[in-house]
Amino acid sequence: MTASALDSKRIAKNTIFLYLRMLLIMAVSLFTSRVMLNTLGVVDYGLNNVVGGVVTMFAFLNTAMVTASQRYITFGLAKNDPERLKVIFTTSFQIHVIIAIIIVLLGETIGLWFVYNKMVIPPDRMGAALWVYHLSIVTMVTSILSVPYNSAIIAHEKMGAFAVISILEVVFKLVIVYLLVLTSFDKLILLAILSTGVQILIRYIYTFYCKKHFEESTLIKVYDKQLVKEMGGFACWNLLGNIAVTLNGQGLNLLINMFFGPAVNAARAVAVQVDTAVDRFSSNFLMAVNPQLTKLYAQENRSDMFSLLYRSSKFAFFLIFSLSLPIILETETILELWLKNVPEYSVPFVQMLLIIAIINTIARPSVTLISATGEIKTYQLVIGGALLTILPLSYIVLKLGGNPISVYIVYFVVNLIVFIIRLAFMKKQIDMPILEYLYKVILRCTMVAMVSLGASIALRETLSKSLMSVVIVGTMTFIIVLICSYLIGMTGGERQFVNNKIRSIVARLH
Repeated sequence: MTASALDSKRIAKNTIFLYLRMLLIMAVSLFTSRVMLNTLGVVDYGLNNVVGGVVTMFAFLNTAMVTASQRYITFGLAKNDPERLKVIFTTSFQIHVIIAIIIVLLGETIGLWFVYNKMVIPPDRMGAALWVYHLSIVTMVTSILSVPYNSAIIAHEKMGAFAVISILEVVFKLVIVYLLVLTSFDKLILLAILSTGVQILIRYIYTFYCKKHFEESTLIKVYDKQLVKEMGGFACWNLLGNIAVTLNGQGLNLLINMFFGPAVNAARAVAVQVDTAVDRFSSNFLMAVNPQLTKLYAQENRSDMFSLLYRSSKFAFFLIFSLSLPIILETETILELWLKNVPEYSVPFVQMLLIIAIINTIARPSVTLISATGEIKTYQLVIGGALLTILPLSYIVLKLGGNPISVYIVYFVVNLIVFIIRLAFMKKQIDMPILEYLYKVILRCTMVAMVSLGASIALRETLSKSLMSVVIVGTMTFIIVLICSYLIGMTGGERQFVNNKIRSIVARLH
């Protein structure tokens, strides 16, 4: 069996593990979100989301290092240098400890001031909101210190570990929801305490797994000044892009709170929950692909690298679009079935976030390759700078009298422009043939989207509005997208690969 075939088999295996993990998490998350919304109420549900979001604002410091850790550990594996890998892992952990300390200092000073002086919080819920805030800092620190260990699991492509540990995590979340329903104690405070406890426990389980299976995950006494400088420099240039991502997420959430109050934050929280659940279908696939893309670049295997780039970009689009389109067409009914009390603006928020996610998903594999080059200074300055305009533009639109939906219109337009700018960087950074990419990826994805959307709308218009019609439209739209992806989106070789996989699965079932 060739190395390329082995890599494809490994990607397929890891994707299956990640999808099992994702389906479990998604099912529990959707269930627990409904119970928590009805148990906490709209105001407390919105407060839990937006107050914790203040802490997440400072996470841009950590997010920049996540990419750096994954890149350097994956490179270390590709170069097959165990001793160097130990130094990389320990250095990564040292940097994350420093980041954790900085975030605690920022959170307990600037962040706390913001909660007291700028946020719209009912006076009688300020005490509970502060519990959520301080425990969110503890959760954030726990997450930061987990990054090197999670990066090692991804670099080693041991995705089965995520699936198994996730079973424990979702069981704990179900227990939390059960306790919330039963207790007479302040439910928002109890949710914060129990959620923090679960995160700490899960973090130590991941650490234990890594120390048992990966030799480099045992910390050593070392300080590599040059490596700290390299990783820190890589992270610093990633910082601008990650600041933009954080501001686009939590910054817009805070902006909505300042203009419209926690009730609209609840609508945004519902939309993000749906968006996250759908996005996992493509992100889990790409989590399995990304280490292979980085290793192919490190090994200078350009032919297989571009081939995997095109396939992963298309397949990620097929996955997210097949789920997003049925939801976009029937958002209102789906939310009514899922939630007893649907917050105002939830429907347009869900639709806009899914459309933006579809656009960004196609670009993710190319972003991985750009990061693999290590030459990200200009890229982050331009892309990060463009994304940073979203928050001030949204503020201006709201000051001029815009409604909450206008924020996501600004978000969509800027992301579309950024996607176009990325094409130029894909040519410059990885010398990718742009016309080939446009033909093999963008044109095929566009054709799949247009044909699927036209057929689904035509089907929807022929049916009267009812629960049964929603089920029919949702199911048929999903099938239509899959058929269009197979017939229009895939090449002959890709269709043959899918056919072989299906035959293999059917043979095993018999």
